[in-house]
Amino acid sequence: PYFKKTIDFNYNKHAFSFDVANTIFSTFDIDAGTQLLLRIAKIKEGDSLLDFGCGYGTLGIIFSKLYNVSKLTMVDKDMLSIRYAAINVLKNGVSNTEIIPSVGLEKVPEYKYDIIVSNIPAKVGDEAIEKEFILKPLEFLKEDCTYWFVVVTALNRIIPIIGEKHKLSLTQVVKKNRYAVYKLTRT
Repeated sequence: PYFKKTIDFNYNKHAFSFDVANTIFSTFDIDAGTQLLLRIAKIKEGDSLLDFGCGYGTLGIIFSKLYNVSKLTMVDKDMLSIRYAAINVLKNGVSNTEIIPSVGLEKVPEYKYDIIVSNIPAKVGDEAIEKEFILKPLEFLKEDCTYWFVVVTALNRIIPIIGEKHKLSLTQVVKKNRYAVYKLTRT
């Protein structure tokens, strides 16, 4: 009953199709920040992947298909997004997937991932970005592995400060138009 439309998206010689609902993030097209992160993040064949704030599943599904990830966990606080992520996992033939409704990562079982990806929401507030979207994911990352995330450039005012404050191995990889992609390695 919440269905809005289907977004067809061709990426790296693969055709993807995503059903989307009204009121969830990026219902007109795959947003530019997500597309930038898709191009920049480095993932190896067979990596385990956590898609944090998965929305309707774009990042997790595409990376899973391109790199044959060994385990895909998708997490979002929005139940409608979770519903559509589940629909899109089936629609795009992705296996080895667990989809978890959770505020932050509180409902995610303990596991160490090779890669974490996120398109960090700008409107959650500085404290939530620091605690929930920068620091907490490191607890779910294997040592010497990477958390790739994209932010709107307005958040560049706080991301480097968080990195310095906590002595993180954090690098801005690219800044393009209204978005910046960061690489955070757990050391």
